Amino acid sequence: MTIQEPSFSLGIEEEYLLVDLETLDLAAAPDALMNECVDKLEGKVSPEFLQCQIEVGTGVCKTVGEAKTDLSHLRRTISEVSEKFGLAPLAVSTHPFAKWQEQSFTDKERYRALEKDLAGVARRMLICGMHVHVGLDNDDLRADFLNQL
Repeated sequence: MTIQEPSFSLGIEEEYLLVDLETLDLAAAPDALMNECVDKLEGKVSPEFLQCQIEVGTGVCKTVGEAKTDLSHLRRTISEVSEKFGLAPLAVSTHPFAKWQEQSFTDKERYRALEKDLAGVARRMLICGMHVHVGLDNDDLRADFLNQL
């Protein structure tokens, strides 16, 4: 009997803080930066909760190599576009000296609700992350995996 490995897919999301190239302090993403990134990355980029953040997400990938290639392109493009505006993306969990009190959140319904629901916690949330999403096509394996959590 041949055991067939289940197929999977994966996608990666990364959030970056944008910093001023001269001061290294946090800086809000200008609309022109976001618009250029959206044009160049075909929907794989979006604003994040804070105006000083930007998020990218790979497509659905069949291999780790494919995800690496896609993510490298996203990182390179965000970096190149940001530099035109005197900014650089930081892939860190939090900024070393920024003050949360000086940051503004992005005015989107989703973020207004988050800010309302979480209040002070949301306002102090000066963090970024990386999320890896894995899709399994085998219902039994997925159920077994989820039951182990």
